[in-house]
Amino acid sequence: MRLTFLGTGTSGGVPMIACTCPVCISTDAKDKRLRSSVMIEADGKTLIVDTGPDFRQQMLRENVMRVDGIIYTHSHKDHTGGLDDIRAYNYVLKRDMPLYLDAFTEQEIREQYAYIFSPNPYPGIPRVQLHRISGDAPFVAEGIPVIPIKALHHQMPVLGFRFGHITYITDANYIAPEEIEKIKGTRILILNALRREQHISHFTLQQAIELIQHIKPERAYLTHISHQLGTYNDVSQELPDGIFLAYDGLKVE
Repeated sequence: MRLTFLGTGTSGGVPMIACTCPVCISTDAKDKRLRSSVMIEADGKTLIVDTGPDFRQQMLRENVMRVDGIIYTHSHKDHTGGLDDIRAYNYVLKRDMPLYLDAFTEQEIREQYAYIFSPNPYPGIPRVQLHRISGDAPFVAEGIPVIPIKALHHQMPVLGFRFGHITYITDANYIAPEEIEKIKGTRILILNALRREQHISHFTLQQAIELIQHIKPERAYLTHISHQLGTYNDVSQELPDGIFLAYDGLKVE
């Protein structure tokens, strides 16, 4: 199994529009962060977790010729804003795109993309197959077994996902003890770490480190990073052993 970080930035991306902080003006490619998303490749299948506003750019950068299905963590626009661009895969693969999502996310996507679900659809709109999931039951997405992990993004329920020995959780600031038990035994844990200062809906750097040290994976990567956290080089030098900042394009096996 391979996981590719398609994007590792927060909702505004890095650099932020109109910002001249040291991170936003950095020339280091690892400080350029598209909106958070990952790609899972296993057993000849390719799954995408979240289609943010940069989805098209991410697919072109990674030269992704086939997407077998898309799984959604939640309905915020930085995770759903690129859904329209699946039209290219509809055309090339000649099939509807399977979407795996919970009831609330489905409702939100039906509102955000009402034209997709119109009774008299316009020719050429995205074609989708909806597959309802919950945080309570494992499921299989296009042949790949998935264990959902329930978390909270402030007061909003969101889902993380465990794919074998890789667990991906973004946009969370609380995970209940019983959900943490689902994560234990993971070899690679990916967790959001927005910034150093307290935030209403995301783990801080220190909170993410403490949770990782409690779960004890072999390796951990931090994602959904804002420009407020610091440059890749500066933050990397202070992280504990076995914990790394993710960056766009990074691949882990």
